[in-house]
Amino acid sequence: MKTITRRVALGVAAGAVALGLAWPAAAEADFAGKTIEWIIPFSAGGGSDTWARFNAPLLSKYLPGNPVVVVVNEPGGGSTKGTNLFAARAKPDGLTILGTSGSTQFPYLLGDPRVRYEYKDWKIAMAGPTGGAVYASPSLGLTGPQDIAKLKDKELVYASQGATSLDLVPLLGFRLMGFNVQHVFGFKGRGDGRLAFERGEVNIDYQTSSAYLKNVQPLVDAGQAVPLFSWGVLNEAGEVVRDPTFPDLPSFAEAYETLTGKAPSGPEYDAYFAFFTAGFPAQKMVFLPNGTPDDIVAAYQKAFEDMKADPDYQANAEAVLGTYEQVTGPLAQALFEKGTTIAPELRKQVVEMLGAEYGVKLGE
Repeated sequence: MKTITRRVALGVAAGAVALGLAWPAAAEADFAGKTIEWIIPFSAGGGSDTWARFNAPLLSKYLPGNPVVVVVNEPGGGSTKGTNLFAARAKPDGLTILGTSGSTQFPYLLGDPRVRYEYKDWKIAMAGPTGGAVYASPSLGLTGPQDIAKLKDKELVYASQGATSLDLVPLLGFRLMGFNVQHVFGFKGRGDGRLAFERGEVNIDYQTSSAYLKNVQPLVDAGQAVPLFSWGVLNEAGEVVRDPTFPDLPSFAEAYETLTGKAPSGPEYDAYFAFFTAGFPAQKMVFLPNGTPDDIVAAYQKAFEDMKADPDYQANAEAVLGTYEQVTGPLAQALFEKGTTIAPELRKQVVEMLGAEYGVKLGE
């Protein structure tokens, strides 16, 4: 597991490592008798919630003093509500941490007026690459990835957290594929989107890897969902390849080629690829607020590293999180910078498209 994901992560972060960035000094913080709130700005049941609830007890075990770590869901505003609360209220004492997703990064990248947070103010404790897989209802007449072309003449409905959330990746991807998709905005998390799928309110969905493994694979096994493709992962050359968590599923690039007979290219693909890169190689990140002392940051980084040697972590991480290694130090910093930076021209292209086609008005 570690070999695969470290190869993917190093493809993004090699420059940072080459700079010789140093590890923090040994931690001196002590959280004995304390309770730490881990803010997740999404509803329960989605990928971020699943990720945090898997990590929380292990983080408790390896932080100095073994504090209680409580996951607090603060959904709303495409994840901007809970993130704004963290930015405004979290004290630099190590007792409040934030778990972000691509859905938190994208509003920031796009200039969403709801954003009242600045990523550069925070200190990163850990970054977790992840992936995701798209699936559809068998009522559409599909039995597997080989039937994806049947979606071309279907009316598809997708439950979206909003055009500036991580759901921008499927919006751009489905549009590139030529699918006729109605994006229903306003859902508070991918978990809510999955529940809408289970109720038959939508007929196409995607979940990040942790939520897919936990909540969608049972639907697939029961014949209630048909997997179509994964978004894929980046190799060392920066190319999209199959996600090792879903080795039997084609990547987005493969699925596109099946549909069109050619590899994806052009300005629309460049925009899709930019947001895919910002959203998935560094999708899950853990932050401490501005002004947090170095010894507290070091304590968190060490705890996240130490827990990866824990037998419970090693036994269950792949089943829960997929084949992705959570990283700290220079790798985390490099992924953080990758996930919060986008070329101005690609940002402008997407902002204009969202305004013209979906009525989404964003700051310039």
